[in-house]
Amino acid sequence: MTTQEFYSLLADKGFELSDQQKKQFERYFQLLVEWNEKINLTAITEKEEVYLKHFYDSLAPVLEGFIPNDCLRLLDIGAGAGFPSLPMKILCPNLEVTIIDSLNKRITFLNRLADELELTGVYFFHGRAEDLGQNNQFRAQFDIVTARAVARMQVLSELSIPFLKVKGQLIALKASSADEENLAAKNALNLLFSQIKTSHDYQLPNGDPRNITIVEKKKETPNKYPRKAGIPNKKPL
Repeated sequence: MTTQEFYSLLADKGFELSDQQKKQFERYFQLLVEWNEKINLTAITEKEEVYLKHFYDSLAPVLEGFIPNDCLRLLDIGAGAGFPSLPMKILCPNLEVTIIDSLNKRITFLNRLADELELTGVYFFHGRAEDLGQNNQFRAQFDIVTARAVARMQVLSELSIPFLKVKGQLIALKASSADEENLAAKNALNLLFSQIKTSHDYQLPNGDPRNITIVEKKKETPNKYPRKAGIPNKKPL
């Protein structure tokens, strides 16, 4: 996907990028490639691939109509190089974005990126979801939690739902249809007082399959969740 194709596709969806936004995406790409030589951020570094498989793909929750350009508090778990939340922040400046990541080197990159792109209303924290999910600074504080290819729903639900306000939504981005995975997570979602609102299959412009699964939190999460670091992966609910 060329940059011009990227701009045109967004315009077709009702998002006409300003010159500033175009510069932000371009600088994002440059810094991603530059820092990828120091720390492992991505296996995708060719420009047209980055614009398609990182930038455009990250914008899917907005482009598919699941996140409004509103003053919502969004938490991104395990965002790595900032995907999907920072491309969404560029497109929707009113979003307040918090990213947590377990690797401090990535947090260093994200701070540099936010400075270079002159992003405001973005916050980065080093830590594990299991620990921060029990911290009142983070627990039940967010309207939306996003996670892009982080973990299977059975595990992801325990890592993410404690961060949500009641009626808040987990938005999970997957590389393919998630029906089987979502079915396996039924018990976990019941224990966490949450349920799947929609599972939406779609395609990238090049035809690659994708899925967005949205889970809504119905009641406060029991205090025992999330369990201690490592346990959700070893013993899924």
